[in-house]
Amino acid sequence: MVLYFITGNKGKFDETKDKLSPIKIEHKDIDLDEIQSLDPKVVIEHKLKKAQKLIDGKIFVEDVSLEIDALGGFPGPLVKWLFVKPGKQGIYDICKSQNKFGAKATATIGYFDGEKIQYFEGIIKGNIVEPSGESGFGWDPIFVPAGLTKRFSEMTIEEKNSLSHRGKVLKKFKKFLEDQK
Repeated sequence: MVLYFITGNKGKFDETKDKLSPIKIEHKDIDLDEIQSLDPKVVIEHKLKKAQKLIDGKIFVEDVSLEIDALGGFPGPLVKWLFVKPGKQGIYDICKSQNKFGAKATATIGYFDGEKIQYFEGIIKGNIVEPSGESGFGWDPIFVPAGLTKRFSEMTIEEKNSLSHRGKVLKKFKKFLEDQK
């Protein structure tokens, strides 16, 4: 069975491929419209419906939300726009000015098997910290999981995948796929 992972983010694909192994997945870098919604399932459903018209087979997409306590849970699924302005340092500065550093990261996968869409979710809580570290992508340099001292950007891909929101959702998704055999 081959699954097609629709993402323009090479980092997401690499982490996903590693975690789902030995299940065969192929990367499809398709520029799909991403509607703006605070509900990740709405964003995912829209992407899957667009992708169904372009790919014949089983497909999945992932959307990540980052809820920042200092911003009342914002930006959620709109997180990529927060990195345009104010950026990683700006996000940390906002948290510092409010003296609220808590955050929750959620990865949601939408899977279309040719008939219906199913959703899977992985969540991790942590804190926003001053940017540091070179590996990873997105907000990895400012996120430290609760109870730990290392940022995602300071972890190996194996360490990060063992506890991250993406690692958790991929574990659930892999079990589901294996149970389908």
